[in-house]
Amino acid sequence: MFVTPCQQQEFIHALRLPPPRPSSPAAPPFVSRRPALRLPPPRPSSPAAPPFVSRRPALRLPPPRPSSPAAPPFVSRRPALMHTFQVVLMVVLAGESNAARILGLFDYPGKSHFVMFEEVMKALAARGHEVFVYSHFPQAKPVPNYTDISLVGSLPSVVNGIPVDDRFGRDDPSVTFKLLKSLTVSACDTLLQFPAMQQLMKSNEKYDLIFTEPFTTDCMLPFVYKFQAPNIGLISSVFMPWNPDRFGLPENPSYLPHMFLQSSDHMSFFERLRNTWYVTYSKLFFYEYINKPTNTVVRKYFGDSLPSLEEIAENTSMLFVNSNPTLNPPRPIVPAVVEVGGIHIKPAQKLPKDIQEFMDGADHGVIFFTFGSTVTAKNLSEEKRKAIVESFAELPQRVLWKWEDDELPGKPPNVMGHKWLPQYDILSHPKMRLYISHGGLMGTIEAIYNGVPMIGIPLFGDQPSNVMMCVRRGVARLLRFHEISKQSLLQNIREVINDPRYKQRAVKLSQVYKDRPMSPREAVVYWSEYVIRHKGARHLRSAALDLQWYQLLLLDVLAVVLVGVVAVVVVGVSLLQLVLRKFGLLRKESLADPSLQKKEQ
Repeated sequence: MFVTPCQQQEFIHALRLPPPRPSSPAAPPFVSRRPALRLPPPRPSSPAAPPFVSRRPALRLPPPRPSSPAAPPFVSRRPALMHTFQVVLMVVLAGESNAARILGLFDYPGKSHFVMFEEVMKALAARGHEVFVYSHFPQAKPVPNYTDISLVGSLPSVVNGIPVDDRFGRDDPSVTFKLLKSLTVSACDTLLQFPAMQQLMKSNEKYDLIFTEPFTTDCMLPFVYKFQAPNIGLISSVFMPWNPDRFGLPENPSYLPHMFLQSSDHMSFFERLRNTWYVTYSKLFFYEYINKPTNTVVRKYFGDSLPSLEEIAENTSMLFVNSNPTLNPPRPIVPAVVEVGGIHIKPAQKLPKDIQEFMDGADHGVIFFTFGSTVTAKNLSEEKRKAIVESFAELPQRVLWKWEDDELPGKPPNVMGHKWLPQYDILSHPKMRLYISHGGLMGTIEAIYNGVPMIGIPLFGDQPSNVMMCVRRGVARLLRFHEISKQSLLQNIREVINDPRYKQRAVKLSQVYKDRPMSPREAVVYWSEYVIRHKGARHLRSAALDLQWYQLLLLDVLAVVLVGVVAVVVVGVSLLQLVLRKFGLLRKESLADPSLQKKEQ
């Protein structure tokens, strides 16, 4: 059990022990070690002769008379004993205080990812643990027990860093594969050269737990081996295609859609065929284009004695994944995988004055439109931007639009554009009617949490599967990016706003999403401390990780069964032929060739 200094103070306060009275500087008070006799301490003697005191009426002695100025003051034994007990208790509790040293290594420069990781680390810091966070997003204000080591400047930021491309949204996973490849190997090499990372390589610090992100490259895993500490993975999306194999999770492409495809967990035959191919290809892609080159890069810095990244990854103690079966496809998981979807959600804050007034004055409600923190809407083609602006101009609702430029060309009076908008606070406003987005998981969770229906315009990554699951739940409509026009956008907006069933289903889904036995914040604290207490919780590791792929799929067992069945059939047929011949029911066929019969004659 972890006992933090704050808990120690609360426990001691609950005892309500009085503080000891100070002793005289002249001489320390006498304290008997046999309190069971309940005898008062001897009164100080006068210089002439000590007074006589009878022991018989000891149970009803009057209070002691005040001592002379020359003698030390009277001190009761009870407060002194309580003070001694209090000191001993504090020493014991101090020994029980196991504030851990926790290291967080987050190499990806994406803000939407770090929103989740930040909450995990802050929850552990609030628990009393010392956390040391290497990231591209240091805290604006100091947080107790939270130490920032900034990686700003090591890699280009992806915040508003990806312009809108006409190739997006065409249900083509190759676009995402290319993006992932560009974010991995060269980025790992550049990051490991950064001074903060070089200092960490030379460090001899001790850590009780290390957090990493198994997103694309495993560039941070060598530090897990260096410090010999348990590792917990944090993933801000649903499972990446290569995550399940690290924890021995069953993966069946017949009902678990690939995150890069516009499919839900109910697929047609051709969707299942396509899904099976991309699930298989993703694993090969990761191994060939991400893992192998990254192994080469990290050995340049950590030496050839470093085990393979696959071996280190398979010893990951636990994975915290940003999913929840209310929204994401339900799937079988092992105890070492904990779903903590929505951990980043906090109470809504007060909106900026201009946004508050804009929303409060919306008699017909508000629509919120954004492409997230990574993609910039200002790069929309003139055709698409004009179609969106014209469609918004015909609506009675007011529209908040995340627009990254100073001016929004053709902006109608009912539209407010901002370079940055407090997304969750806006979605929490009672006048929210509709959320139009790219289908990023963080924003989707926030909309579901607040019971706001959606229109999804997925671009790449996990966005297609996020949108399709919302469509399946009946709280969203899909609008493909290349199909955006004034007519199509207006049709979808009016469909969602004018049909009350979308709002009703969104509110119901919100209630289900919030109904959990333990909050995500409590879950990450409990399981993190569990892993620390049990030195990596090796007992939670699935035996599936120790099997070869053909053993896991039972191909060796099936082969033996097949051989056995064939052997039984062959032996059975042979015995049957033997019996039939024995009873003359089966004769040997005569030679079919007449010429051979003549020769024999």
